[in-house]
Amino acid sequence: MTTLIGLDVGTSGVKGIALSGDGDVLAVAEEPYPLSTPHPGWSEQEPEDWWRAAQAVLARLPEGPVGLSGQMHGLVVLDEAERVLRPAILWNDQRTGAECAEIEERVGLERLIELTGNRALTGFTAPKLLWLRRHEPDTYARIRHVLLPKDYVRLRLTGDQAIDAADASGTLLFDVAHRRWSDEVCAALEVPLEWLPPAFESTEVAGAGDQAAAALGVGIAAPGPVSVVLGTSGVVFAALPSYEPDALARVHTFCHAVPGTWHAMGVMLSAAGSAAWLQRALAAPYAELDAEAERWEPGCEGLSFAPYLAGERTPYPDPDARGAFTGLSVRHDRGALWRAMLEGVAFGLRDSLELLRELGVRPEVGRVSGGGARSELWLRIVASALGLPLERTEVEEGSAFGAALLAGVRAGVFADAREAVDRCVRARSVVEPVWDYDDAYARFRTLYPTLKEIS
Repeated sequence: MTTLIGLDVGTSGVKGIALSGDGDVLAVAEEPYPLSTPHPGWSEQEPEDWWRAAQAVLARLPEGPVGLSGQMHGLVVLDEAERVLRPAILWNDQRTGAECAEIEERVGLERLIELTGNRALTGFTAPKLLWLRRHEPDTYARIRHVLLPKDYVRLRLTGDQAIDAADASGTLLFDVAHRRWSDEVCAALEVPLEWLPPAFESTEVAGAGDQAAAALGVGIAAPGPVSVVLGTSGVVFAALPSYEPDALARVHTFCHAVPGTWHAMGVMLSAAGSAAWLQRALAAPYAELDAEAERWEPGCEGLSFAPYLAGERTPYPDPDARGAFTGLSVRHDRGALWRAMLEGVAFGLRDSLELLRELGVRPEVGRVSGGGARSELWLRIVASALGLPLERTEVEEGSAFGAALLAGVRAGVFADAREAVDRCVRARSVVEPVWDYDDAYARFRTLYPTLKEIS
């Protein structure tokens, strides 16, 4: 029996899964590591921590072909001997506002969107390189190789430098339409092409950025259902039949993990991250807070939550956006706060879905994954806010599961990604919409512009 291994190099730890060739879970393992925030808005990790965690996870899993997924956009810089030069700067780091403006000026915003499918956002890789050039010139002068997080683990695991088109799409250095590094963007930004690893399709190197891998792991191999992720960040993801970026780049357009296809996705930075923050502040178990929130009617008597705790991407590319509760009254208790938070995140996801609909996406169902999907109440709220039934799959480890499927394609267990999905991804239950949230969503839509005006 062939055993397939998937590793997901996440923000909080490495998750691993071992599968049979029919998608049955044989083993799972997880190893955490710390996150460093040396200054406000900064977010860094030690690449060596990823490698130690990956080794620990692999030691607890059976042997087999390994596929990789991981947090996107993070910058890992190496010297000529492939030694790490500084801590990695992560996807949720917000220090590069000035560099984003510089990129859009150098390349031109319209041309940048045409080439890369995106505008310059603080989370992406290219602004981080320009930040290093400006603020750490001695380190920058020693750079000879640039990798993303999961690809550093690949280097340590196999000795090979490589990247897949799906993850490379999030660097802002990739020609997403033609699925190769962009000579034009790299020249405009003075980034040497020789620093960048060879780029392949995800099925060729058994790897993908976490969102493409997670979508594959819940069965999004072609246009149809959308992937809804309730992880630290929140994502609504749709496969596209061709390269069709939004003219205003309000959603990201990247290469998908399925060769010859693309995807569009909206990303909110604090989905389950909002829940983790509020749970710590209220100092109560999640199940207890859900039970108290169940006692409140939808809309919480006018209480609203803006989930912009770490800035925002979709639909507001604003690293300085901040969260808020509005509409508080003496009647509101911690159950109301909890429900308003759950609803605010759901409305943030709806912002993304509405933009995808403008691109012609017409889903009839969503496939949900991420830690937040363990809450039945939250799933009912999200399904109602989106107006979509949400299906849960038998396996919850979306990104690691998708990475294992890619390992199976590369190893010849599956003919292609679609066969892997057809054989291994199975829905186990569905959550139907139950509440009308149109009025509450309309109220939510006023929060960001109002808060921005008074901030």
